[in-house]
Amino acid sequence: MVDITIQGGFPRSVLISVGLMLAGTIALAGITHATNAEHVTMPPTAAVATVDLSFKDLPDGGITIKDAATGRLVSNVAPQSGHFIRGIMRALVLGHRRAGQPDGMPFRLTRWADGRLTIADPSTRESFELEAFGSTNEQVFAAFLEAPRKT
Repeated sequence: MVDITIQGGFPRSVLISVGLMLAGTIALAGITHATNAEHVTMPPTAAVATVDLSFKDLPDGGITIKDAATGRLVSNVAPQSGHFIRGIMRALVLGHRRAGQPDGMPFRLTRWADGRLTIADPSTRESFELEAFGSTNEQVFAAFLEAPRKT
């Protein structure tokens, strides 16, 4: 009978295998990034509703959301609430700043003919398919399309 107890740590073959797997993963990621490989996206469809929204942080920690075209109020987000909205906005603003775009530009919320809802930064073309975050989170943004505009 063969004694398979390990003395002195992991078997060398396991460490080499893990190292090769990590190196391969990093190499594939680098090749994909360097060659600008196509991203998988949904086929294009017609927009049925669109609004450009501007988001402004308030001193108390709240957020004001306005229709960028008219300046009318769409919604107010109270301090310590709207965590999904804040997360999406942070991600879009980060990409916006990395691209060297000026702050304060509006983001475009679009309902597509196939029912999808996206929010995008028109200046960087970065966008989020909101249904990917669940229907409850998608509805938060859907309400902005349907909200009456207040003065």
